[in-house]
Amino acid sequence: MNGAFSLARLAALLAKEFIQMRRDRITFAMMLGVPLMQLVLFGFAINNDPKALPAALVATSNDHFTRAMVSALETTGYYRFDHVATSAAEAEALIQSGEVAFVVTIPADFATRMARGNRPQILIEADATDPSASSGAISTLGTVAQQALLRELGLEAAAQRSAAGSLEVVVHRRYNPEGISQYNIVPGLLGVILQMTMVMMTSMALTRESERGTMENLLAMPANPLEIMLGKILPYLVVGAVQVAVVLAAAKLLFGVPFAGSMTLLMSAILVFVLSLVLLGYTISTAARSQMQAMQLTFFFFLPSLLLSGFMFPYRGMPGWAQVLGEIFPLTHFLRVIRAIMLKGADFAAVSFEIGALVVFILAYAALALLRFRRTLD
Repeated sequence: MNGAFSLARLAALLAKEFIQMRRDRITFAMMLGVPLMQLVLFGFAINNDPKALPAALVATSNDHFTRAMVSALETTGYYRFDHVATSAAEAEALIQSGEVAFVVTIPADFATRMARGNRPQILIEADATDPSASSGAISTLGTVAQQALLRELGLEAAAQRSAAGSLEVVVHRRYNPEGISQYNIVPGLLGVILQMTMVMMTSMALTRESERGTMENLLAMPANPLEIMLGKILPYLVVGAVQVAVVLAAAKLLFGVPFAGSMTLLMSAILVFVLSLVLLGYTISTAARSQMQAMQLTFFFFLPSLLLSGFMFPYRGMPGWAQVLGEIFPLTHFLRVIRAIMLKGADFAAVSFEIGALVVFILAYAALALLRFRRTLD
């Protein structure tokens, strides 16, 4: 063997590596796709000060003071009144289901008390399950309310400034009055941990068989694709159950996260979520040719899911296109379900849409996995 350095041999090795890189399209896509994805998501989709938050108005009168108050809140850019509730019960259902982030209640005698110079009140209930999402909107309330009434009083503002200054804005931070971030983060961590482990482990289910040379034996068994799929994913449900028990115990004992809702509903939702994850991982395993490719595809799915689901950044702070993109990830729907059940005490009706979306993911992933597996039988 010639020990002297040779540019010709080095060129041949470099050519070989570039050819191999071109053949490994998944790795090449990761090299270009991940930086571009991070630039787009962090540059355009991430916003820690969300605006145009959906709000519901509860008001029995339509006087000019009420209209001025609503207009002033909308002018701040934080509030978007797209719901008008006829009762407190209707408003409660809206905020519990997550359809609105705020409920603004203006009493029927608001204008009368304002004209008499009494102490008028408005009540603003904020969904504080994510403290960072509502803090900016809440901080503007006092100043905006005072200015709105002073403008509405017009020429009489100077004489009645003391009455307007006595306006009381009562803010109720619902579900997390102290603004404890752990109440928002820890339930979300359950979804993140399950996604990271369940998808990654099951994504190697079939690729491991191929790399070890036992795929032929698996295909020769008298079992159909559905039986093979169930045999691969059901053991990981047990692993997921252990992780769920550990995280929920830590949430209660270490962080004091409240469990306001039904434990049966919570565990059922977690089971549906875990099943969607293991089926997603199994689907990835039918597309990957090696365990390395399976890990790469898992990471390519995990990164946008983590950023667009509402776990790290307020979901409503993202632009419309990013919110639409976030809907295609199971984690997005699971975070809404688990926070609603644990923190708000939501019932099945309040989270039925999100659970239904997870069921759709299960059916789609199962169908795709079975279709892909049949192609590998050739």
